[in-house]
Amino acid sequence: MFLSVFEMFKVGIGPSSSHTMGPMVAAARFLDQLRAQPFTARGLRGRLHGSLAFTGVGHATDRAVILGLAGFDPETYEKTRAEAALNAIRTEKTVTPEGLGPLSFDPATDLVFDYEVALAGHANGMVLSATDAQGDVIFEETFYSVGGGFVLTAAELAAGKDTDDGPPVPYPFKSAAEMLRMCAETGQTIAGLKRANELSRIGVGALDQGLARIWEVMSGCIDRGLETPGTLPGGLNVKRRAHGIHQALLAERGMNLSAPHTINDWISTYAMAVNEENAAGGQVVTAPTNGAAGVVPATIRYWLDHVPGAVPSRVGEFLLTSAAIGGLVKHNASISGAECGCQAEVGSASAMAAAGMCAVMGGSPEQIENAAEIALEHHLGMTCDPVKGLVQVPCIERNGLGAIKAVSAASLSLRGDGTHFVPLDAAIETMRQTGEDMSEKYKETALGGLAVNIPNC
Repeated sequence: MFLSVFEMFKVGIGPSSSHTMGPMVAAARFLDQLRAQPFTARGLRGRLHGSLAFTGVGHATDRAVILGLAGFDPETYEKTRAEAALNAIRTEKTVTPEGLGPLSFDPATDLVFDYEVALAGHANGMVLSATDAQGDVIFEETFYSVGGGFVLTAAELAAGKDTDDGPPVPYPFKSAAEMLRMCAETGQTIAGLKRANELSRIGVGALDQGLARIWEVMSGCIDRGLETPGTLPGGLNVKRRAHGIHQALLAERGMNLSAPHTINDWISTYAMAVNEENAAGGQVVTAPTNGAAGVVPATIRYWLDHVPGAVPSRVGEFLLTSAAIGGLVKHNASISGAECGCQAEVGSASAMAAAGMCAVMGGSPEQIENAAEIALEHHLGMTCDPVKGLVQVPCIERNGLGAIKAVSAASLSLRGDGTHFVPLDAAIETMRQTGEDMSEKYKETALGGLAVNIPNC
């Protein structure tokens, strides 16, 4: 099993990897399919099902589909150009993707939120169609946004398609137990195994430059969030808090007023800065999702800025270790809130961050696996119940607490020798089973939990 670090950490846009990035990617894939057809399409339609329908407006799913059908993609997304395109499409009722010519598409009537029909393959389902001049459907494809910006067609999902179609890698571990055994047999670290797998596909320069790029975007997102005051869009009037808290922390530090536990506020603020940027539709990195995008970068920033001996040259080791753990969770359970609740998003992110933190603090493979297990275990059962379908409440603060748990889990594991009662594989399997048993109203539908218990929302 191989999942690249660049699939786990993808540059994209907020507010949701599964509800914004995934649908935009699906629309781009649909356009590619159309370009390969012998006929000429004249119009486009789309239907959103399940969680994509219930929380689609709050997650900007409609905008993502419209822009995706117009030729936009998450990694090169430019907000100003996108806003202009949206206005033009709504006025002209036409999209003009490259190589396909003008296609009729009226967002008001051709993009349907279907709240009644849930597709069988996954909670995040969508159907895209092409029509002829008479408006009859001549081509159709079903897509599933399975979390973290990953997209599968119905046929790919039914076939159990793995994310990797490439040649074998030197260390194809599918479980934490296999990963630890390979470390013991080879003397490699977890990051070493992951790096060797990556280098079997790309060159050293591309790998190191790519890792540097991932941290550059993560770090830039933190900085923008710390610098930006104001109110988040979406109607809840949630105030951006990271800027104010950061300013207060800086002032307190200069006056030597901080209590020791204030370090938790630093960690939380770094994470909240990222998720406020995500909620505002800014550029973020899936880690492993947008809704959980603040945990890993906050933990890295804490380590770099507050832990003696931390050096930027080891950020790549942190990311590779984190990606190895994230890959195990995705392969054996889920990173989708619509599938398994927030345990699959912030829980997975916390496990990834704990593993990375433990690695750069000198932890053994066994201690790293223990750190990931501690963090994941103590997120089990966490629901995904965003108020008004927005990735704001409770998501933003939840990332801060996920980062704090990651640091605590890494520290606890380093106090031991790596032996522990619950294996990471057992925690991952428990998360999968818990997600299957969890009521649908607690899985990113905004039909239960905080989403229905907050007055006037």
